[in-house]
Amino acid sequence: MKKFLLPLLFLFLFILESLFVQYAPADMLGRNLIVAPHFLFAALLFLTIYVGKKQGIIYAAIFGLLFDIVYIEIIGIYLFLYPFICYLVSKIMHIMQNNIVIAFLVSLFGIALLEVGVYEMDHLIHVTNLDFMSFINLRFYPTLILNAVFIIIVGYPFKRIFEKHAEALRAE
Repeated sequence: MKKFLLPLLFLFLFILESLFVQYAPADMLGRNLIVAPHFLFAALLFLTIYVGKKQGIIYAAIFGLLFDIVYIEIIGIYLFLYPFICYLVSKIMHIMQNNIVIAFLVSLFGIALLEVGVYEMDHLIHVTNLDFMSFINLRFYPTLILNAVFIIIVGYPFKRIFEKHAEALRAE
Protein backbone atom coordinates (compact mmCIF):
# COMPACT_ATOMS: atom_id res chain seq x y z
CA MET A 1 0.00 0.00 0.00
CA LYS A 2 2.83 2.42 0.85
CA LYS A 3 4.32 2.14 -2.63
CA PHE A 4 1.13 3.67 -4.08
CA LEU A 5 1.20 6.74 -1.83
CA LEU A 6 3.87 8.59 -3.78
CA PRO A 7 2.19 8.21 -7.20
CA LEU A 8 -1.12 9.17 -5.59
CA LEU A 9 0.47 12.31 -4.14
CA PHE A 10 1.76 13.29 -7.57
CA LEU A 11 -1.59 12.50 -9.19
CA PHE A 12 -3.33 14.65 -6.56
CA LEU A 13 -0.97 17.55 -7.30
CA PHE A 14 -1.53 17.06 -11.04
CA ILE A 15 -5.28 17.41 -10.51
CA LEU A 16 -4.82 20.25 -8.01
CA GLU A 17 -3.03 22.34 -10.62
CA SER A 18 -5.97 22.18 -13.02
CA LEU A 19 -8.44 22.85 -10.20
CA PHE A 20 -6.40 25.86 -9.12
CA VAL A 21 -6.40 27.27 -12.65
CA GLN A 22 -10.12 26.66 -12.99
CA TYR A 23 -11.25 28.09 -9.65
CA ALA A 24 -8.66 30.74 -8.75
CA PRO A 25 -9.82 34.29 -9.44
CA ALA A 26 -8.42 35.72 -12.66
CA ASP A 27 -7.29 38.94 -10.97
CA MET A 28 -5.69 37.19 -8.00
CA LEU A 29 -2.54 39.34 -8.04
CA GLY A 30 -4.28 42.58 -8.95
CA ARG A 31 -4.02 43.02 -12.70
CA ASN A 32 -4.78 40.56 -15.47
CA LEU A 33 -1.61 38.55 -14.95
CA ILE A 34 -1.03 34.99 -16.07
CA VAL A 35 -0.35 32.68 -13.14
CA ALA A 36 0.79 29.12 -13.82
CA PRO A 37 0.83 26.74 -10.86
CA HIS A 38 3.67 24.22 -10.93
CA PHE A 39 2.74 22.31 -7.78
CA LEU A 40 3.48 18.92 -9.33
CA PHE A 41 6.85 20.08 -10.65
CA ALA A 42 7.81 21.55 -7.27
CA ALA A 43 7.08 18.15 -5.70
CA LEU A 44 9.12 16.42 -8.42
CA LEU A 45 12.04 18.72 -7.65
CA PHE A 46 11.76 17.97 -3.93
CA LEU A 47 11.65 14.25 -4.78
CA THR A 48 14.83 14.67 -6.81
CA ILE A 49 16.52 16.60 -4.00
CA TYR A 50 15.56 14.35 -1.09
CA VAL A 51 15.18 10.88 -2.65
CA GLY A 52 17.50 10.82 -5.62
CA LYS A 53 18.16 11.55 -9.25
CA LYS A 54 16.89 8.22 -10.58
CA GLN A 55 13.44 8.37 -9.01
CA GLY A 56 13.12 12.08 -9.73
CA ILE A 57 13.84 11.64 -13.42
CA ILE A 58 11.56 8.61 -13.76
CA TYR A 59 8.60 10.35 -12.12
CA ALA A 60 9.38 13.54 -14.07
CA ALA A 61 9.30 11.67 -17.38
CA ILE A 62 6.03 9.91 -16.53
CA PHE A 63 4.25 13.04 -15.35
CA GLY A 64 5.82 15.18 -18.08
CA LEU A 65 4.32 12.84 -20.68
CA LEU A 66 0.98 12.87 -18.83
CA PHE A 67 1.07 16.69 -18.71
CA ASP A 68 1.80 16.85 -22.46
CA ILE A 69 -0.99 14.41 -23.29
CA VAL A 70 -3.63 16.12 -21.16
CA TYR A 71 -2.83 19.83 -21.54
CA ILE A 72 -0.49 20.52 -24.45
CA GLU A 73 -1.02 20.02 -28.18
CA ILE A 74 2.64 19.17 -28.75
CA ILE A 75 3.89 16.06 -27.00
CA GLY A 76 7.45 16.46 -25.87
CA ILE A 77 7.88 19.88 -24.28
CA TYR A 78 7.20 18.83 -20.70
CA LEU A 79 8.35 15.27 -21.38
CA PHE A 80 11.78 16.73 -22.12
CA LEU A 81 11.90 19.68 -19.69
CA TYR A 82 10.68 17.93 -16.51
CA PRO A 83 13.40 15.22 -16.49
CA PHE A 84 16.08 17.56 -17.84
CA ILE A 85 15.51 20.15 -15.11
CA CYS A 86 15.33 17.40 -12.46
CA TYR A 87 18.69 16.18 -13.73
CA LEU A 88 20.14 19.71 -13.49
CA VAL A 89 18.74 20.09 -9.98
CA SER A 90 20.34 16.82 -8.92
CA LYS A 91 23.69 18.06 -10.24
CA ILE A 92 23.26 21.41 -8.46
CA MET A 93 22.45 19.62 -5.20
CA HIS A 94 25.75 17.71 -5.40
CA ILE A 95 27.45 21.08 -5.02
CA MET A 96 25.08 22.76 -2.54
CA GLN A 97 24.23 21.85 1.04
CA ASN A 98 21.03 19.89 1.39
CA ASN A 99 18.75 21.97 3.60
CA ILE A 100 15.24 23.34 3.26
CA VAL A 101 16.30 26.89 2.30
CA ILE A 102 18.58 25.65 -0.48
CA ALA A 103 15.85 23.23 -1.61
CA PHE A 104 13.42 26.18 -1.77
CA LEU A 105 15.82 28.31 -3.82
CA VAL A 106 16.81 25.47 -6.15
CA SER A 107 13.16 24.55 -6.67
CA LEU A 108 12.32 28.14 -7.59
CA PHE A 109 15.28 28.12 -9.95
CA GLY A 110 13.94 24.92 -11.55
CA ILE A 111 10.48 26.43 -11.95
CA ALA A 112 12.05 29.53 -13.50
CA LEU A 113 13.95 27.34 -15.97
CA LEU A 114 10.73 25.49 -16.80
CA GLU A 115 8.84 28.72 -17.44
CA VAL A 116 11.57 30.19 -19.65
CA GLY A 117 12.01 26.88 -21.49
CA VAL A 118 8.29 26.56 -22.23
CA TYR A 119 8.10 30.21 -23.31
CA GLU A 120 11.09 29.83 -25.63
CA MET A 121 9.69 26.64 -27.15
CA ASP A 122 6.27 28.27 -27.65
CA HIS A 123 7.91 31.34 -29.13
CA LEU A 124 10.05 29.21 -31.44
CA ILE A 125 7.05 27.38 -32.90
CA HIS A 126 4.88 30.53 -32.91
CA VAL A 127 2.34 29.39 -30.32
CA THR A 128 2.71 32.66 -28.39
CA ASN A 129 2.97 36.22 -29.62
CA LEU A 130 4.25 37.72 -26.33
CA ASP A 131 7.61 39.39 -26.48
CA PHE A 132 10.12 38.38 -23.79
CA MET A 133 9.67 41.43 -21.53
CA SER A 134 5.88 41.06 -21.62
CA PHE A 135 6.31 37.40 -20.72
CA ILE A 136 8.56 38.34 -17.79
CA ASN A 137 6.11 40.92 -16.44
CA LEU A 138 2.81 39.19 -17.20
CA ARG A 139 3.63 35.53 -16.50
CA PHE A 140 7.13 34.87 -15.14
CA TYR A 141 7.08 36.98 -11.97
CA PRO A 142 3.49 36.13 -10.96
CA THR A 143 4.19 32.43 -11.52
CA LEU A 144 7.31 32.54 -9.38
CA ILE A 145 5.44 34.36 -6.60
CA LEU A 146 2.60 31.82 -6.58
CA ASN A 147 4.94 28.84 -6.60
CA ALA A 148 7.20 30.39 -3.94
CA VAL A 149 4.18 30.72 -1.65
CA PHE A 150 3.21 27.11 -2.40
CA ILE A 151 6.72 25.84 -1.67
CA ILE A 152 6.86 27.82 1.58
CA ILE A 153 3.61 26.19 2.68
CA VAL A 154 4.33 22.60 1.64
CA GLY A 155 8.14 22.52 1.48
CA TYR A 156 8.73 21.12 4.95
CA PRO A 157 5.98 18.45 4.69
CA PHE A 158 7.40 17.42 1.30
CA LYS A 159 10.86 17.23 2.81
CA ARG A 160 9.61 14.93 5.58
CA ILE A 161 7.59 12.73 3.22
CA PHE A 162 10.46 12.29 0.78
CA GLU A 163 13.05 11.69 3.48
CA LYS A 164 10.85 8.90 4.89
CA HIS A 165 10.45 7.50 1.39
CA ALA A 166 14.23 7.55 0.88
CA GLU A 167 14.73 5.73 4.21
CA ALA A 168 12.17 3.10 3.17
CA LEU A 169 14.00 2.60 -0.12
CA ARG A 170 17.32 2.16 1.64
CA ALA A 171 15.76 -0.35 4.05
CA GLU A 172 14.57 -2.58 1.18
